[in-house]
Amino acid sequence: MIHVVGLGPDDDRFLTPDALDHLTRLPARLRTRRHPAAANFAHLESYDQWYDDAEDFESLYRDIVADVIAWHDAANTDVTYGVPGSPLVAEHTVELLLASGAPVKIHPAVSVIDVVISALGVDPMTQRVQILDALDMPTLQGPGPWLILQVYSPEIAALVADALPPDAQVTVCWHAGGNDESITTIDVSGLSHLESADHLTSLWVSAASQRGAADLIDLMHQLRRECPWDQDQTHQSLERHLIEEAYEVIDALSHYDDVSGEGGEHLEEELGDLLFQILFHAELGSEVDAFSMSSIMTRIYDKLVSRHPHVFGDVSMQTADDVARQWEDIKKVEKQRESVTDGIAMGLPGFSLWSKLARKRRVVFGDAPTPSEQRLALEDALRDLSRPTQEADDATVSDDATWNRFVEAVAAYAHTSGIDLDGTARRLALRARSEIRQREGLSD
Repeated sequence: MIHVVGLGPDDDRFLTPDALDHLTRLPARLRTRRHPAAANFAHLESYDQWYDDAEDFESLYRDIVADVIAWHDAANTDVTYGVPGSPLVAEHTVELLLASGAPVKIHPAVSVIDVVISALGVDPMTQRVQILDALDMPTLQGPGPWLILQVYSPEIAALVADALPPDAQVTVCWHAGGNDESITTIDVSGLSHLESADHLTSLWVSAASQRGAADLIDLMHQLRRECPWDQDQTHQSLERHLIEEAYEVIDALSHYDDVSGEGGEHLEEELGDLLFQILFHAELGSEVDAFSMSSIMTRIYDKLVSRHPHVFGDVSMQTADDVARQWEDIKKVEKQRESVTDGIAMGLPGFSLWSKLARKRRVVFGDAPTPSEQRLALEDALRDLSRPTQEADDATVSDDATWNRFVEAVAAYAHTSGIDLDGTARRLALRARSEIRQREGLSD
């Protein structure tokens, strides 16, 4: 059996009798002697000399685990492997050891988490603390708080600073629980110059100004509890708001510059309004246990993974058309649909509906007329339109079939050329509005 014990977060005051017994009674090794409690075990071998020659931590830890297992097998008896802190808190070698299938027994120990929350005087349960590894930091957004472990050097502290919001306040917990314990709060910019950072340094970030999904969900809960208007809403009453917000996003997009980012603040606001509508429907669904924001995100996550086997699997796709055909095939199987047209919202605006069905047709038929071919078809349709079928009050009137052919040719030529006719019509409408307001002496 490989007995894994922890040395605790600081000196031997935190060393448990059980750990002391195993370190002294059985053959024992330490991952590192760079720890205050390790001074009592100077006679034990450690892996400190391996660190200088290692290419990276992952390969180093795998080599250490392999050696521990080989050592145990050769010893033909129980052995003890000692690690800093607690074996199951931020100790990757133990994680690898457990995954190896070797006979392992974990012995509880005091962790760095225990001494940090004690020094700060906080309850991690009531504050919903998130514990993160400084070596694998996501960009943080609310609500916090976060306890960031393994900030063992000034360079790592600088990397953590890059992941934090620029206005964050950070509490540096240096040697928490030790006789030289120091707890100080600094601006996030100070992390880039934290020369005191060492293997016994942790960071506490209580909150960030940037909000995350959890904040918005909590706010939605509160609105449903306390706001009479929000309490009265149903899926049906929110329909028009969803449509209005979607169109307002489209409007904001028409004023957004992809290159300069001009108009980004307005687009950000409108996207937020649209997101809130989705969240509202998710809240209503969760209240009757039908679905929730979490289940919605899980479903779309799983869908995107399953429909991208060329990204997450071993399928090879070379072109966007290949991906589109694959997408339709997968969706047809998933939805058990007879046709690729099943599930299309037939209430879409006319040109949008035609464009969507044109893309489906291209997937099914595999044809892709060139813009020049479509232009010739449009010119031909226009010539037909110019030949009157009947005269009425000196006005040229063509039959429906001729107009159908002309409109189809316009739509096909625009689609093949990558032109959004709905968007074009909208821009023309906005230009007309601007001209009207200018004639009226009003600013646009």
